[in-house]
Amino acid sequence: MLLTIRYFAGAKAAAGVDDEQLSLPPESTVDDVLKLVRDKHGEPLTRVLTASSLLLDGIAVRDTKISVAGGRELDVLPPFAGG
Repeated sequence: MLLTIRYFAGAKAAAGVDDEQLSLPPESTVDDVLKLVRDKHGEPLTRVLTASSLLLDGIAVRDTKISVAGGRELDVLPPFAGG
C-alpha cells in the first residue's frame, strides 16, 4: 500500500520535504505512519507532530489507531498563527 504524506508550514520545514510516499503493510495505522516519519526525520518533526492536526484523505484524524488502508493522503497540519 502506498500512502502520500503532505507536510505544511512548520511540518514541511521540520521534515525538509513538501511530501513523501511511504510503502506500508496493509494493516498499518496512523500511529505506525507517525512512528516511521519520526524515525526518518528525527527530533524537529517529532516536536511539530505533538501539536499537529492530521487529515486522512481530507477527514480529521481523532484516533491514531485507525487503519490507513485505502487511504491515499495523510496531511500534517501544524498550528497556524494569524487571524
